[in-house]
Amino acid sequence: MNGQASMKIGTRGSPLALWQANEVKRRLHQAHPELPDEAVEVVVITTTGDRIRDRALASIGGKGLFTKEIEEALAAGEIDMAVHSMKDMPTVLPDGMEICCLLPREDPRDAFICNVAEGIAGLPHGAVVGTASLRRQAQVLHRRPDLKVITFRGNVATRLEKLDRGEVAATFLANAGLIRLQRTERITALIEPEEMLPAVAQGAVGVEIRSDDEATRERLAALHDTETEYAVTAERAMLAALDGSCRTPIAGLGLRQADGELWLRAEIVMPDGSDRRATERRGPVSDAFRMGDDAGQQLKRDAGPAFLAEIL
Repeated sequence: MNGQASMKIGTRGSPLALWQANEVKRRLHQAHPELPDEAVEVVVITTTGDRIRDRALASIGGKGLFTKEIEEALAAGEIDMAVHSMKDMPTVLPDGMEICCLLPREDPRDAFICNVAEGIAGLPHGAVVGTASLRRQAQVLHRRPDLKVITFRGNVATRLEKLDRGEVAATFLANAGLIRLQRTERITALIEPEEMLPAVAQGAVGVEIRSDDEATRERLAALHDTETEYAVTAERAMLAALDGSCRTPIAGLGLRQADGELWLRAEIVMPDGSDRRATERRGPVSDAFRMGDDAGQQLKRDAGPAFLAEIL
């Protein structure tokens, strides 16, 4: 390996995205101390999702909004790798691209943030909840159909400011992001998976490369976490079986158990919260993809064409 060869890491410019890219850079230097600091550069790329801030993602194109421009730069050789929140990644990648590295997953749970109640159950009747996630909207309305949910976009700091101005009574953020940005003091309560399953691959950071770039693949190999791979593989296989996107309220979580097996829970919910279908699988980690695909296929069968026509 040529320690002097430079590498460019592509990322969005939000504080959380920059944290993720710089964490990959830190781990690269840790794994390859021969790399001089200037040999690894973080390149900020503005995506469509960053430019459009006043509409729900589901209405303007879904997950690809946060990856398209970065992947174009990767394909053109302007960057050598792209760092993504895996929950933002479509299940089908462009030809010639692959996720070759997953960092150890942070806590995948959602965090409830509120100035007037200690949990969802304690919110006043008709209270306004802000979220940019169709999944969270559907899950909250399934539990509390009396609540009003409005679109609530922006980075972590922006959403917290809107909450403090009283624009909403409560909001939800990924606990992983709050941990990484050192904002956990704002958490009112952590939402256990039994109450609200998180987004597929929430808390996982992935690194995308060109499939023919063996040098970059070799450098990233030391950063890859197989435990995260098992869970994310099962969750994303379930998502793919349902043809999931930001327009579909789908949730899933894979957890490695004490006996070594993988436990996958998955659900789909109507956007208005009026109906829900759930399933789970347990099995060896070597069956992660099959378990996820099977769970997704079962959800599709159980929901039926009328249910899926509403959400897909």
